[in-house]
Parts: sequence; C-alpha cells; structure tokens
Amino acid sequence: MTFKPRNILVIDFGQLGDVVMSLPALRALRERYPHAQVTVMVGRPGAEIINMSGYADATIEVDRVQLRDGFKPLSVLRIFQVVKDVRRRKFDLVVDLHSFSETNLLGFFSGASKRLFSRRPGRSLDFLANFSPKPPIDKNDPKQHLIDRYLDVLLPLGIKDQPRVPRLITRPEDVRAVDTMLRKAKADAGAPLVGLFPGAGHPGRCWPLEQFAELADFLIRNDGVRPIIFVGPEERHLVQRMREIFPAPCVFLEKLSIPQLAAAQARLAVFVSNDTGPVHIAAAVGAPIVVLIDLPRPHAYVPTGVSQRLIFSESVTAIEVEEVYGATRELLGAGRTEKLFAS
Repeated sequence: MTFKPRNILVIDFGQLGDVVMSLPALRALRERYPHAQVTVMVGRPGAEIINMSGYADATIEVDRVQLRDGFKPLSVLRIFQVVKDVRRRKFDLVVDLHSFSETNLLGFFSGASKRLFSRRPGRSLDFLANFSPKPPIDKNDPKQHLIDRYLDVLLPLGIKDQPRVPRLITRPEDVRAVDTMLRKAKADAGAPLVGLFPGAGHPGRCWPLEQFAELADFLIRNDGVRPIIFVGPEERHLVQRMREIFPAPCVFLEKLSIPQLAAAQARLAVFVSNDTGPVHIAAAVGAPIVVLIDLPRPHAYVPTGVSQRLIFSESVTAIEVEEVYGATRELLGAGRTEKLFAS
C-alpha cells in the first residue's frame, strides 16, 4: 500500500456504544498514518468519546437524527452547510465505517480523491466508493462482532491483526469533578463502589427497578459496598421513584457529562448495567462489568471488556436477582484477590 493520505475524514455515525466499538479501528488508522490529520464526523454524544480517545485531531459534530427526522427544508439547508464545511477542509481520504446512504453521499460530495466505504447490502451506495481493493461485504452476521466489521473496512489500507478491545483514558479534570461529587456524598470512605445503571434508552431492555434495588440491598448487607446509581437523561423522570425504593446508603449521580461518567466508572469495583452504551464506556476504562441482556445468546454488539460477566435471557425481566448478585460478587472477589496479591 503506497497511498499516504495527509488529511483523513472518518464518518462514524452510530449510537454511543457503536462509537466506543469503533475505537480499535480509529486507533489502527491513527497508527497506520501517524503524520496525517484525522478528523472524525460523529454524533454529539459520540464526539466526547472521540475527544477522550486521542485518536483524532478534530471532530465534526452532526446531529444525524435531526437531519433525518427534522423539518425537511431546514434539514436540507443543514446538509448543504455540512457539505460546504467538509469540502472546505480538503480531505484526500474519506472512510465511512458505518455506511448509510446519506453518509455515502456526504463522502462522495466531500471532494476527497479516495473514498473507502463499508459495504452494507441494502444500506450503502457502493458505487459512490472508489477505493481499490474493496473491503469485504458486511453480511450483518450476528456471529461477527461490530468491532471486527469496522476493522474489516480498513483491510484495503493494509491494516490487519489489530487489538480488538476499546480503550479510553480518563481526564484529570473529570476525575477531580467526580472526586468532589463522591466526597460530597460521603462515598469516599474506602468502601468498594459498585455502579448500577438501570437505564437502557428503551424500556424493553431494562431490568426492573425493583430488582436493581434488591441487588443494591444484597450488596450493602452482605458485602459492605456502596452502590452508586447512575441516572441517564432518559431516566431522570424516575429519580424520585428510585430514591424511594433504593436503600438509603445508595448514592445517585445525575447529569454527568460523558467524560465524567467514564471517570466515575473507572473508580468502580464492578459496574452492573442493562445492555446499553454506558456499559461499553465502563469496559473501555477498565471497570469489571456485569451486563443484563434480553437475548438468549451472544450477539455482535456485546462489550469486549477484559473482566466481565454477560447474563443472557429470553427476556431481561426473567433474570433473577440471585444470578446477578452471584456474578457481581464473583467479580468483587476477583478484584479483592488481585489487590491482595498486588500488595
């Protein structure tokens, strides 16, 4: 591969967890072209992940949902503004990791001389790409992890056999902000912190609040831990009910920025969560995770953390508290053993 781009645009439109899972591909691209300028076009929540990763020199934030579902004349105007901004930056390579028809069109109109797009039958416009050789066709195989699908897009660049686990490093200012919150809640007294995330963005993927509360009670009484309840934007209307049913020692963290969320998760002995974006962030900062998944078998979007327990079920509501407690306690015990040997 003799092509040496100097100014690369990566289009990385996906949900929060998808962006985390794109990090191995971004890291590989950064290492392959260390002297190139790398800009990532990404949705607003994902932009904070990209900025934390250090793999990009710049980001272009685009609200793809607003462009797709907003008032059509205004959406068209915004699209023209995005295209104008992209053309002004004079990219020589565009890599579209996720490939929707609209992002392929954006890549085509970017003015870049080389365009490398993920090939997704029925979703992508492959004729708008011009890079040779082409990447493998994404067959939407549930047995192929999304991380590997993203890495496959880069195969024509000679990038292969890359590390697959996403990594994020917390920032000192976010660590300080979280320390202040925990100190204010008197949660810095030395007890292990176990994070609970009852949200999922979709009610059908949520373990019942009452079972999260029962899990918190088990952990307090039997293991001497301090539960930290993370409240996402979709769950703020449930805060009052959470405060009523969760044990009194629980600490509630609300309105965290994504970097602050990552900094808080990095402090945890275990993070227990529904199958949703924040659990991917927890895994990326190294927190042991327990994930409650409303599917009976592994799929292409599960986290890839080093220390994790994945609990699958036909329905997330059928998962028993005792099973989740057992998985959490197992990770707690492993962490305590590791600290003992380290000391």
